[in-house]
Amino acid sequence: MKKKVYLTLQNGAVFEGYRFGAEGEITGEMVVSTNMVGYVETLTDPSNFGQIVAQTFPLVGNYGVAEQDAESNQAWVSAFVVREYCEIPSNFRSEKSLDAYLKEQGVIGVYGVDTRELTRILREKGVMNARISQKKLSADEIAKLTEYSVKDALKAIAVKNSRTYGNDGANYTVALWNLGGKKSTVNTLVSLGCKVVEMPTDSTAEEILATGADGVMISDGPGDPKEWSEQIAEVQKLLGKKPVFGVGLGHQLVALALGADTKKMKFGHRGGNQPVKCLECGKVYISSQNHGYVVISETVTKGKIGYVNVNDNTCEGIEYEEQNAFTLQFAPESCFVGMEENPFYKKFFAMMEKEKKNA
Repeated sequence: MKKKVYLTLQNGAVFEGYRFGAEGEITGEMVVSTNMVGYVETLTDPSNFGQIVAQTFPLVGNYGVAEQDAESNQAWVSAFVVREYCEIPSNFRSEKSLDAYLKEQGVIGVYGVDTRELTRILREKGVMNARISQKKLSADEIAKLTEYSVKDALKAIAVKNSRTYGNDGANYTVALWNLGGKKSTVNTLVSLGCKVVEMPTDSTAEEILATGADGVMISDGPGDPKEWSEQIAEVQKLLGKKPVFGVGLGHQLVALALGADTKKMKFGHRGGNQPVKCLECGKVYISSQNHGYVVISETVTKGKIGYVNVNDNTCEGIEYEEQNAFTLQFAPESCFVGMEENPFYKKFFAMMEKEKKNA
């Protein structure tokens, strides 16, 4: 039997739908992902902590869920909203249905929602809070939705233990400071011949440097970058000591550590089709992104902006020559099929090779 639920935005817009996945009611930040595939990666991306995610592609769940696709060990979204979900997936890799996975993870699902209209509202009005409930909300309940904000992201996603991946005979050893990053970052580094020492979220610069790594990679992660004050202070101590490559949240933290500023975007960049232009060579890369905050270009004084978003001209990458660092807002592994030719990782490896020769 179908169970009707209501998705209510803080501006009062109400969408009716039906429940799948876990039972319950929840409030979160309503965002939209434009990915046609990759819903397992979306569900398990720590950057989606505290968010209700809607998919713009109408049919979701047709290839089921394969744990191998997960970007972390659990689902992080507060709830998942789709136009239509497939009850019986058909794919040789499928291990379970989307409905079964959401139930297992305790994530509320809603289907039957007019996701096209929902997307139009968010693109025009901007990201806003929403609540999934079993009954329509009163005016007072709707008014209270504005009080919600994504908090304690650092505490929720914190990686507490160090792990090592790859072989001792690797070409380079990379200290990956995990602030809520994805498994694909580790997998990419290992596939390119690196030994990866994954460092806990609360690591100090001293602890990271003590690994003896040839370079440091600062991962992506959730929430407002300005709330990561302790990590920003440690980034300041790291810069100039070893080659540093910051991605996503790492990109934002390096900018903040060097005096730049960040702001919340109207509706963010979430999807696998974000065009990024290299200002030096003129090439445009189609990238995967998932962020709601951005570095304000006009505040960057200690680096050179190297990449911008073609759609809105926002900052997508910064070169810090004096600090021996560079950062990207997007996922560097998403732009190329042949990883050996990936210019972003090649640049990082060249920085580490130079550091080894000068040691």
